[in-house]
Amino acid sequence: MNSEYSIPIVQGTPVPASESQQYNRTSYGPTTANLPNNSEGVFNDQEATAINFNHYGQPQQQHQQHQQPNQFKDVIWAVAFVLHLGAMLFVISMNIANGGDGDGGDAAVGSYTGFYILIAIAVVVSGGLSSASIALMMKYPTEMVKAGLVSSAFFVGAMALMSFFSGSIVVALFGFFFFAITLYYIKIVWRRIPFAAINLKTALRAVKSNMGLGVIAYLIMTVAFGWTGLWLLGAAGSYATANMGIGFLLLVSYYWTYQVLCNTIHVTTAGTVGTWWFVPGEANGCWSTALRDSFCRASTYSFGSICLGSLLVAVIQALRMMAHQARQNEDLQLLYCVIECILACIQDIVEYFNKWAYVYVGLYGFGYIEAGRNVIQLFQQKGWSVLITDDLNDRVLLMMSISIGALTGIVGMLAAIADESLLGDLGDQGSTALVGFLITFVIGLVFSSILMSVVSSAVNTVIVCFAESPAEFEANHPDLSREMRSSWMEAWPELTI
Repeated sequence: MNSEYSIPIVQGTPVPASESQQYNRTSYGPTTANLPNNSEGVFNDQEATAINFNHYGQPQQQHQQHQQPNQFKDVIWAVAFVLHLGAMLFVISMNIANGGDGDGGDAAVGSYTGFYILIAIAVVVSGGLSSASIALMMKYPTEMVKAGLVSSAFFVGAMALMSFFSGSIVVALFGFFFFAITLYYIKIVWRRIPFAAINLKTALRAVKSNMGLGVIAYLIMTVAFGWTGLWLLGAAGSYATANMGIGFLLLVSYYWTYQVLCNTIHVTTAGTVGTWWFVPGEANGCWSTALRDSFCRASTYSFGSICLGSLLVAVIQALRMMAHQARQNEDLQLLYCVIECILACIQDIVEYFNKWAYVYVGLYGFGYIEAGRNVIQLFQQKGWSVLITDDLNDRVLLMMSISIGALTGIVGMLAAIADESLLGDLGDQGSTALVGFLITFVIGLVFSSILMSVVSSAVNTVIVCFAESPAEFEANHPDLSREMRSSWMEAWPELTI
């Protein structure tokens, strides 16, 4: 056997050689029964993928990138992050110690009791609705993708009408222009809906098989919320009074830590879904072996890569915040507005790169730069650049998050109306109902977005795995594979796998 084999499973535990019997097909010929116009299948004799096996009995493909050994990547950035975090915690603790004296603590606790109750209601309601939404999207993926597209056009049109009737004619004209563009976009991508739907369905099945991903995501985002509160308590005052250089560093620190936590979820999800794709037996359970191994790798070997990519976004975010604040200077307001727009474009590019790079980090354990280069080359070689710019599933997930937030807000509003003592300090019932809605809406939106971000990461991983290893998908998940191949031919007849 060639010693330079590649191992597509990087997060799962090695399986015995006896399990390799399920992969005893060296290629996958065309199946035309379910394809439109009796066309040739996606896999043909020339494009068939030969599957060999490593000494663990796992399938491997000669064209795949080699799995990286278990060693730390981009170590210097992990060390820099840990040192910076230690320094920031010291600064924050000193600021809290110096400004911690004050009166009225007991009164403050009493006045916030109603807020705590509403937060608890929002967490319970949004958690239940988020779990129900997973089942809904799995059962009706095509309908949900269509609803996401239509709702996006509806919101743009509604905003344009509101601007028109409020007298903002210029804003309304821009709104109607974007409404027309949205309608044209829907017309173009409508035939791609079945493929987006099966991608969503596949990702949801992988997430459902490893529901511990949601638990880890909630735990990590709880830490992120705690970091936000700690930074506001101990560093916001220093930021307000510091010079420009110190203020910039404080902003970078906040955004860097937050990005690291979010991207740890992304890499963990990629590793878990990748194992589910290749060796589903190792990624089947709330606390599956794949989930544990993926999280351990993301927080150790790949942590430096996560820190590097996160730092790039954090620096841009900090510069954008400073540019936004500098717009208060009326003399240079236009200049800072242009700078902020340029930084926003750069941030979108870097985040787009990160989205795909971190999939490869989670799948194979590459360093940050090498992972991004490899995954972009993969899509370019296959001509899939247009495919990965589609955001049909992201629209669905955004729609679900907003809907869950709105329903949670309604529950919070009803609770505030039913028990006026929850927010009694606010005065009249109208203010109480509005504040109750806003508090629970924001909490519901945030908590549902956390779970939807896991699904989004899973969708991205599915696209990468389908580009690189469709044969393993056919072997392990034949029902989903048949649906994906059929919808692929309808959506992208000009592209090959």
